[in-house]
Amino acid sequence: MKIQILTIFPDVCRSVFSESILKRAQEKNLASLEAVDLRRWTNDRHRTVDDAPYGGGPGMVMKIEPIDLALSDIRSPLSKVILLTPQGRKFSDPIARELAKEPDLIFLCGHYEGIDQRVADHLVDDEISIGDYVLTSGVLPALVVTDAVVRLIPGVLGDEQSAQQDSFSSGILDHPHYTRPAEYKGWKAPEILLGGNHAAIEKWRHEAALEATQKRRPDLLAR
Repeated sequence: MKIQILTIFPDVCRSVFSESILKRAQEKNLASLEAVDLRRWTNDRHRTVDDAPYGGGPGMVMKIEPIDLALSDIRSPLSKVILLTPQGRKFSDPIARELAKEPDLIFLCGHYEGIDQRVADHLVDDEISIGDYVLTSGVLPALVVTDAVVRLIPGVLGDEQSAQQDSFSSGILDHPHYTRPAEYKGWKAPEILLGGNHAAIEKWRHEAALEATQKRRPDLLAR
């Protein structure tokens, strides 16, 4: 899988790409991750990517020209261009699994007050939001989506069952986890997990996952 993040803050991406699961995916040649500096496609001495909004108002709006030029250079016939924006469909595990099947993803990051609407209308294939709140830029959402997608690529995780058993993979939250010591400050791990009855353990885990979902995210069960 090839993933490019088009942003004016590429160094933020590079620091994340060099750690943990994303680093491992690249070392195994399972993913190619690149932070692309949008300012490469500007032609003035200040490398300007934004301008005042038509009609007035606060903030600055990202210009369409450098984005169009950048996408013309870096996208391929296989590329799927995704704009990170509050107006997008809300990101979820099913969407992550959908994107994990794509061979080539380009995440376009908005900054400032927003992006010229003509970008969304004519230059991107999809729009995604990671939640109902506002961030300074789209680079953090792009990294969130990248991390969620890359860990689903076969071979990236050390144990293939990890991605299959995570929260939301089956539509509900994950079950609670415990490890040594079995007792700490009087707080005990469930006795059933300490035995070797795997059928009983699986039953307990399923029931515990349902209970946690009912308590904390009943909307998931309603679906």
